[in-house]
Amino acid sequence: MTNISCYHCGDDCGRNVVQFDEKDFCCNGCKSVYEIFTSNGLASYYDIEAKAGNSPHEVQKKYDFLDNQEIVEQLVEFNEEGMQVVSLSIPSIHCSSCIWVLENLNRLHPSIVASQVDFPKKTIRATYKTDGFSLKALVLLLGSIGYEPNISLDSYAKQENKVDRSLIYKLGVAGFAFGNVMLLSFPEYFEVEEFWLEQYKQVFRWLMFVFSLPVVFYAAQDYFISAYKGLRSKLLNIDVPIALGVLTLFVRSTIDIAFDLGSGFFDSLTGLVFFLLLGKFFQQKTYAYLSFERDYKSYFPIAVTRLNHGGKEENVQIYKIEKGDRILVRSQEIIPVDCVLVKGTAEVDYSFVTGEAQAIFKEPGDKLFAGGKQLSGVLEVEVLKSVSQSYLTQLWGNSVFTKDKASQFQTITDSIGKRFTIAVLSIAFLATIFWLFHDPSLALNVFTAVLIIACPCAVALAAPFTLGNMVRIFGKHKFYLKNTNVLERLSKIDAAIFDKTGTLTTNQKDAIFYEGMELTDTETALLKTTLRASNHPLSRYLYDILKSNAIMTLDEFQEDTGKGIEGRAKQHSIKVGSAAYVGSKTSSSLTNTEVYVSSDEDVKGRFVFKNNYRDGLKEVFAQLGNKMELGILSGDNDGERAQLQDIFPNNTQMLFNQKPENKLEHIQELQKNHKVLMVGDGLNDAGALAQSDVGVAVSENVNVFSPACDGILDASNFTKLPTFLELSQKSMKIIKMSFLFSLCYNLVGLYFAVTGQLQPVIAAILMPLSSISIVVFTTLCTNFLGKRLK
Repeated sequence: MTNISCYHCGDDCGRNVVQFDEKDFCCNGCKSVYEIFTSNGLASYYDIEAKAGNSPHEVQKKYDFLDNQEIVEQLVEFNEEGMQVVSLSIPSIHCSSCIWVLENLNRLHPSIVASQVDFPKKTIRATYKTDGFSLKALVLLLGSIGYEPNISLDSYAKQENKVDRSLIYKLGVAGFAFGNVMLLSFPEYFEVEEFWLEQYKQVFRWLMFVFSLPVVFYAAQDYFISAYKGLRSKLLNIDVPIALGVLTLFVRSTIDIAFDLGSGFFDSLTGLVFFLLLGKFFQQKTYAYLSFERDYKSYFPIAVTRLNHGGKEENVQIYKIEKGDRILVRSQEIIPVDCVLVKGTAEVDYSFVTGEAQAIFKEPGDKLFAGGKQLSGVLEVEVLKSVSQSYLTQLWGNSVFTKDKASQFQTITDSIGKRFTIAVLSIAFLATIFWLFHDPSLALNVFTAVLIIACPCAVALAAPFTLGNMVRIFGKHKFYLKNTNVLERLSKIDAAIFDKTGTLTTNQKDAIFYEGMELTDTETALLKTTLRASNHPLSRYLYDILKSNAIMTLDEFQEDTGKGIEGRAKQHSIKVGSAAYVGSKTSSSLTNTEVYVSSDEDVKGRFVFKNNYRDGLKEVFAQLGNKMELGILSGDNDGERAQLQDIFPNNTQMLFNQKPENKLEHIQELQKNHKVLMVGDGLNDAGALAQSDVGVAVSENVNVFSPACDGILDASNFTKLPTFLELSQKSMKIIKMSFLFSLCYNLVGLYFAVTGQLQPVIAAILMPLSSISIVVFTTLCTNFLGKRLK
């Protein structure tokens, strides 16, 4: 049978085809979106990219809290004279069709004035009139066309951050000045003796002086500030010789043109600052569309439905919930507080907290923890603790989350910069003392020449260009690092610890086996028809693997939340669910999820769901085991110890039943003797990820969820982890080679400087040439290394 794809979203329609306007749709939601687009002149949506749509979800009740004006005031960016502006996160934006329709929202509703999409950040900024329209109406409109916004507690709590563009402005000023000074310097380079050039030589020189002023006092100010702070703290950082070099270049050049001693070094000065800022800009360029600092606020709702004493529902801010309050938790909502279940049957997915994908069922009277997602049905719960006191908040309150790893790590630039500074200053003073005795007239020239020619521009550029380019290459291969400092720390790793579920295993291809009596064709058809009526994840998995295409019409269907489902047709019945539900004994297996089946009250067998380990794990850990210590920290029981022992090297330490605090403490203990890499995926790994020297979150979808970390690794490239580690180490070798390369330039320049033979043209050529050659060398080397990842 040929599968029919939905015209709107491209999903398989199955047997439930909805036909409209001679087109096929998988559900009435997709058909409705098609109607909305076509009736408003937006049919071109499907011309840009076929089947690009998203199926809409029911969001009517979900955003009732947007009726609360206090909350709306905190969310909107502008609210004045009947006009509001708001930025909303829309994770489902994925192609050009999405951008096109979202930027044409004004054609869907006349109150929307304008809308603009930021594709990398997956956000939309909408401007709308509040007369007869509201933020809630906008959100409901977006949800109705398949672009439901993600409005979280984090959106409510955080203040708008101002974009820091100062580095771009400084780079622009330095680049403009550098270009003009180079142009004005050409007659000096080639010693042209045209009359008009000789006549206006001083004018050109003073123009170069004017162009250098904003470079020294604006563009280069950060280097002076950093050097001053370093000296105050009795530290010789790399910015000390840079600041000295810039200052010396400026003072020496000003003296030269003031007393007509020469043209000075304004070209070298402006070029030096420009290349330094270019390196800093390259270093700070990160992946803005990824969040590395996520906590519980990013995923919790802003408001909840509270039941007052009369049983009336009211929407209140989540921070106002107190112990003893009764609140409603609807299907697919996150449980925001630690609470006791009062009414309803809870089917809670705690993968957000634990990394475990299987749902946990709770009955009235059971305790529920913050962070779980209710999968089906509505719950009434009584609050035990406020948001700030819940288990999840306490987990994030650990001091480890405030630790600044970068400040505690000495970079290779800082390490070499200290030695370089001491060496340069020593050479400058010794050479000056020598010339004071032999030819005092050359002493000042020698001192300034040494500081100018030995200014560590190449040293300062080597690291940011090497590491920055390598971070870009890693990102191209779906390993996204927070900054270049992470790459340096990664190169020193000698121990790697892994979570199990979601990190070593994948939920993309669960293995499902059937054990028991074979089902007849009629039983299989009835089973598939019954599963078709259920929305439970396990039901959908089973529905997809059953081969029967004979779909019946059910006479009766019943779903007992948390237990199972039952279908009846033509006096036959089938039950699917837990062992107790179908009347079977419970299995003693600790490692697998099992779904039992009975036909006409006779137990037939069970479907066993087994997590699959990622392909190529054994080879990955064989490579890593030769270079570092390995370990497993898992919140699961040890039911799969034997299977893991076959994958990991013999000396691998395996710890099971580990709580989040246990993982964090183990990493702390290991750090006494090792530099530790922690690889995990769930919020229960967040403490260990933050405590480790480098924390990497493995994600099936990098834009959906990852706990606080230093890097996000796309699960599809997990097997490249050893190569990433190896390339980080080789990046350090490139930097050291660059330093050696730079040293050769400096030795040549220092020879001319200490012997008093330094000419302006030599300095003008050597300094930019040194910087450019380092940039070219590091870029070519890192690009060559990057080919290893293909």
